[in-house]
Amino acid sequence: MRHVSILFLLFISTICFGQPDAKINRWSAAKANGWYAKEPFLVGANYIPANAINELEMFQAESFDPKTIDTELGMAESIGMNTMRVFLHDLLWQDPTGFTKRLDQFLGLCAKHKIRPMLVLFDSCWDPYPKLGKQHDPTPGIHNSGWVQSPGADALTDVSQNPRLEAYVKGVVGAFKNDRRILAWDMWNEPDNTNDNNYGQNYLKTELPKDRKIAIITNLLPQVFQWARSAGATQPLTSGVWIYRTPDDWQSSAKWTPMEKVQFENSDVITFHQYSNAEALEKVIPALQTFGRPIICTEYMARGVNSKFQTHLPIAKKAKIGMINWGFVAGKTQTFLPWDSWQKPYVNGREPAIWFHEVFKQDGTPVDPAETAAIKQATGK
Repeated sequence: MRHVSILFLLFISTICFGQPDAKINRWSAAKANGWYAKEPFLVGANYIPANAINELEMFQAESFDPKTIDTELGMAESIGMNTMRVFLHDLLWQDPTGFTKRLDQFLGLCAKHKIRPMLVLFDSCWDPYPKLGKQHDPTPGIHNSGWVQSPGADALTDVSQNPRLEAYVKGVVGAFKNDRRILAWDMWNEPDNTNDNNYGQNYLKTELPKDRKIAIITNLLPQVFQWARSAGATQPLTSGVWIYRTPDDWQSSAKWTPMEKVQFENSDVITFHQYSNAEALEKVIPALQTFGRPIICTEYMARGVNSKFQTHLPIAKKAKIGMINWGFVAGKTQTFLPWDSWQKPYVNGREPAIWFHEVFKQDGTPVDPAETAAIKQATGK
């Protein structure tokens, strides 16, 4: 893979985007609602092809697989899905020409199947030490054993890398700023996730201290929003709240964490995660509706905690809340295994009583035909 120096990226960024712009405000509620009124009931999945363990393997030149992506997006189209949430990675911008070309090809496949994805720029979850090149094989019996953070711990703690991160955001958003194939940009997935229960205690020693990580990202996230806006994004921007407490906690600004304050006050559309039962979903929707902006749930559907298609989609459709579940085709991420597999790996013949995530098995058959029927009903397929 061709590597590009930070100085070169800064030069390109300056040529493409000029000097830093004055603060560009987020969309008004009226503009956001006008945009959303033209959208269908949004239903989709957090998508990665079955043969990729993480976002690097999905998009690196050596492992990018348009044929598999085409097949799997066809499966999504067949059940009426019209969006996907797809994770990118800052390290991929070390090959800006190649990565832009592959992302354009991916968007072409999405358009072929009438799917408009939400693209995620950064992510605080899982392995804090990402590396380019061949990714390791899945660890047997463990949920999402190869997913990597973006930016990694080294980049987060080295302010000299901020210009590189800025060049990535402005570069990728700038390249696709007017692209109707893209639904929205998600600035940062679960920015205050500190992976407390993953990797085991020995590995946790290499994760950043919790308070330090959250403080760094709380300061950086507003800049990421501004970088994307200054790059000229015509699609809405968001970053979803995810640490569920009570609906009142999200409704009352006095109860927001500093990170939630950044997310709520900078997002054009409100996004959130909901791994809980239908009753909890019904309670949180009115609280989020008080913001007066479009609402999209960007993660849900974990059978083990009663977050399900059959129960959640009818509630969301009535309120026109977009719904994007975690997982699509079972594969190298192994997210059909529950979160507790980090403490108790599913090995030696041990299997979960029910699959945690995913819509389809690797052979292309539904995990549960009643679920795909529910998705079809919700989308009018």
